[in-house]
Amino acid sequence: MSITLKDFNTHQTAAVKELIASCAPINSWSAALLARRPYSSRQDLLQMASSLTQDWTDKEVDGALAHHPRIGERAKGDSAEARASRAEQAALGEDAAAREEWVAANQDYERTFDRIFLIRAKGRSREDMMAQLRQRLNNDAATEAQVRREQLAEIALLRLEDAVTD
Repeated sequence: MSITLKDFNTHQTAAVKELIASCAPINSWSAALLARRPYSSRQDLLQMASSLTQDWTDKEVDGALAHHPRIGERAKGDSAEARASRAEQAALGEDAAAREEWVAANQDYERTFDRIFLIRAKGRSREDMMAQLRQRLNNDAATEAQVRREQLAEIALLRLEDAVTD
């Protein structure tokens, strides 16, 4: 779903809230973006959205990722978020050996951090994402929590940028 900035500024709150949730289902972020309408430009909206991601808590990030597929898994359903996830992970391909490698790598990560691995897949190769996962296994819990928040913010902002046109 995409809408114009004018529609973003003027549509009923429920419709715009649904669009924002498809970018990142974090209620405080959605409410803050809605409360600051109208935006004078698309760039103004994206800058505000980026600024507001700095306030996301670990609990909010964990909640947003509760239904997020692991890297290497195909998102199920026809929601805007599921469609975006499938498109973003298209570079992973359908190779069975690669899927097995992702299963093992995800298990290593989850044993270490007790959370799913999250990385912005759009624009990254399978090899780059796997290297990032392996490198991030060396992070301490606080550093990794910050990296996960940053990755979710990148994903949300790319989705918002795709969803709102001039």
